[in-house]
Amino acid sequence: MAGSGRRPEHRGPPELVRACGPARLGSALRARAAFLLTAFCRCSSTMRRRRGNIRRSTPSLRSSRVAEIQAQMAARAVELLALPEGRPCLLLDVGCGSGLSGEHISEKGHCWIGVDISRAMLDVAVEREVEGDLLLADMGNGIPFRPGTFDGCISISAVQWLCNADRKSHSPPKRLYQFFSTLYSALARGSRAVLQLYPENPEQLELITAQAMRAGFTGGMVVDYPNSAKAKKFFLCLFVGASGILPKGLGTECADGEEIHQAKFTNERIRFRNTKGKSVKKSRDWILEKKERRRRQGKEVRADTKYTGRKRRPQF
Repeated sequence: MAGSGRRPEHRGPPELVRACGPARLGSALRARAAFLLTAFCRCSSTMRRRRGNIRRSTPSLRSSRVAEIQAQMAARAVELLALPEGRPCLLLDVGCGSGLSGEHISEKGHCWIGVDISRAMLDVAVEREVEGDLLLADMGNGIPFRPGTFDGCISISAVQWLCNADRKSHSPPKRLYQFFSTLYSALARGSRAVLQLYPENPEQLELITAQAMRAGFTGGMVVDYPNSAKAKKFFLCLFVGASGILPKGLGTECADGEEIHQAKFTNERIRFRNTKGKSVKKSRDWILEKKERRRRQGKEVRADTKYTGRKRRPQF
């Protein structure tokens, strides 16, 4: 789980934080480049010229890295949708931003409609001439489309914003339920919704999942690279109508195909053991181990029965 100190949703409402962030990144980079170019012309020192080049290149490197990660998560989300091959589908991109995720959808031959609360981000998407249609709306107020409109839905790093109350009238559980209930209605039966998110803590993850199940969805959480601190990604994979098979997360198998040893739920009953790995004293396992040691020592031991190690009733 990501730490709460650097989370963008804690800095303010999404329409303000996102407007001051990547949406204005292009104009900010151009202004900074112009400033550095002027300083470069005025400087005569070689060292200053090198510093200017480094400072000028750093923001573009960061923005390109963010765009690369965004494209990778969008590709993974579309993969988890398991769309039929050879048939174009209409997808919904919740929190589309500047249209980076929509570009991957267009490359796959599908049509899409993007929804975002930030007008500045949508303006950037218009400047980039994305192929999808764009809609300015707050997903916490619901998805404003007719029932059965979309063949699938993806969302990259947007759902966790609904867990914060930016206004006095905002209630995170109600806004989450409004979002999931209207999304369930807008999706066609048999389709999927894949929502990538960064939960702040287990309680927030439980809140999001509970409201999705309450709205009628089935499914669960797909975690890619669960043993990596940096590469771990959470994808809430939801099914509309009949429940499907939950996909496996990436990085859960070794190179030779064997699964990584992790805790699993089984119906097998396992006896309690102490911190040293030994059976608890006077328990059935402890008695059977002791009788087996005596047999190896050649001593006479009674046969094991179903009554061995069973507690006796207290005497009057």
